[in-house]
Amino acid sequence: MGNNTIRRLTMAQAVITFLKNQYVERDGLEQPFFAGCFGIFGHGSVAGIGQALEQYPDFRFYQTRNEQSMVHTAAAYAKVKNRLQTLVCSTSIGPGATNMVTGAATATVNRLPVLLLPGDIFARRNVAPVLQQLESEHTQDIAVNDCFRPVSRYWDRIYRPEQILTSLPEAMRVLTSPADTGAVTIALPQDVQAEAYDYPEAFFRKWVWHVPRNRPDQEALDQAAEWIRGSQKPLIIAGGGVIYSEATAILCNLIDQTGIPVGETMAGKGSLRYDHPLNLGAIGATGTFAANRIAHDADLVIGIGTRYSDFTTSSKTAFQHPNVRFVNINVAEFDAYKHNALPLVGDARVTLEELLPMLEEYRVEDSYRVAANQLHDQWEEEVQRLYDLRNQPLPSQSELIGAVNELGDPEGIMVCAAGSLPGDLHKLWRTRHPKNYHLEYGYSCMGYEVAGGLGIKMAAPEREVYVMVGDGSYLMLSNEIITSIQENYKLIVVLLDNHGHKSIGSLSRSSGQTGFGTRFVYPKDGILPGDEVGEDVETLPVDLAMNARSMGAKVIECTTYDDFTAALEKAKQADHTTVIVIEDDRYVSVPNYESWWDVPVAEVSEMENVQKAREEWEEMRAKERYFL
Repeated sequence: MGNNTIRRLTMAQAVITFLKNQYVERDGLEQPFFAGCFGIFGHGSVAGIGQALEQYPDFRFYQTRNEQSMVHTAAAYAKVKNRLQTLVCSTSIGPGATNMVTGAATATVNRLPVLLLPGDIFARRNVAPVLQQLESEHTQDIAVNDCFRPVSRYWDRIYRPEQILTSLPEAMRVLTSPADTGAVTIALPQDVQAEAYDYPEAFFRKWVWHVPRNRPDQEALDQAAEWIRGSQKPLIIAGGGVIYSEATAILCNLIDQTGIPVGETMAGKGSLRYDHPLNLGAIGATGTFAANRIAHDADLVIGIGTRYSDFTTSSKTAFQHPNVRFVNINVAEFDAYKHNALPLVGDARVTLEELLPMLEEYRVEDSYRVAANQLHDQWEEEVQRLYDLRNQPLPSQSELIGAVNELGDPEGIMVCAAGSLPGDLHKLWRTRHPKNYHLEYGYSCMGYEVAGGLGIKMAAPEREVYVMVGDGSYLMLSNEIITSIQENYKLIVVLLDNHGHKSIGSLSRSSGQTGFGTRFVYPKDGILPGDEVGEDVETLPVDLAMNARSMGAKVIECTTYDDFTAALEKAKQADHTTVIVIEDDRYVSVPNYESWWDVPVAEVSEMENVQKAREEWEEMRAKERYFL
């Protein structure tokens, strides 16, 4: 059809027609960018986007139970797909829309593409204030969807139906950009959704968005090779960009050739198999003693696809060599320049492919490689020790992690997000393939786990998905169990019950406090007790197993470690979502291995333990560095 051909559609119909014709291509592989649409309809969307989705059933619609969780599901799906596919999330106006703000922040912080289409107030204004409208005495040009501005990489509001002709292509540019991707929000006033317009047929052609593998500046590449060749104790930090760019194989070649050891971030865990002798495991505040010891004395840090969060750098205390330098490989210029680094702004895979032959003659000293190998072996012994604790009377978190890791499907995917589990998993999980470890830790968003597990299973239905979640996070957002059953996406949910927020309880105690406000218990004399109170404290009568059953899941309740291992075997045989519930020991923790996280302690206090904790904090605070 020529450019002069028109097609009369409502704005909502035009949006859906456009979206289902969007494709991406990288390395010659072409695929649809959107796998469908999640939504909960209300008065702000049912007659617009809702009508369009019913009219075009070839653009798959999925029911969901919570607007925040559907964004988590879409983000997890995009992560498994290396950001080359995602889903749309559509809501009504008001609370339906703002429920997505947390999910939008999670996607943007983690650089994951998700398209949000919240309904909005009437553009024509004459019937204002409409139901769920936020009024302002200072302007009529504001709505709750303005909350999305700081947590979106692209934001727009459509006042006229023809505005999508320029807005949607810009949205796609951002969504498919390796450097700029994140949540994209386009607010759709409910009256404009239903308005018709004569759209050019060319707008609905097949669009193929090429995802480039940008190459770094040659001069910077030459200098980076020179720095590496001159280093005595280099260290690679593998971030999420290694996995997104599918650079794991070339990274392994580089390590084998040069002998440079590797520490992995939360997003980068899986860049290298756990049993590679130069994989030192997790780095930073949730890191291993192997990675943290090497980081302490490294004279050159090569960051690949990492944004250097405070956990990765142990709040800027990890790297203590007086003359440490940084080479950063990253598609985003913003991240490549961090720590005053020599920036290699480009795709991780092609950058390593170009760097590798430039280091053909370079090898680390044999003594350095041997020391890294020994640390790797010592760490593996420590992992096994923690797997085999057999704590009594309740099992420890580390041995439950070990059971899932050793007895679960090695080709499966484990997902977690918040609480004490991520730190322990980062240290202890033995990754066997690049997608084996799925942690949302850029935003550390409680409630991501079950929803994220659904997105993972949708993206990789052939793999077993293990959702590891504590009771605190589960109680915040677990209702996508229903969606997993409705759509026949089996999850194995490992639900650890420690009657509260274990992670913050431990953090409270490390700050000289008592775990105040972190246990799920009845108040005593109107005051919530801390962790120091004994067995006279009465826990809340929450029945997590009954809760999971009420949503249609198969439930297996366990009391011992042996019960738990048997339950894992039964869950493999189940044909739909299965929840394994077990109580674990709240007070047995995995150590911090020569690392630190800056959580400021009260400068003055009447509590002696707080005073002591403040002294320790000040001692560590003095080790924080600027890299100039």
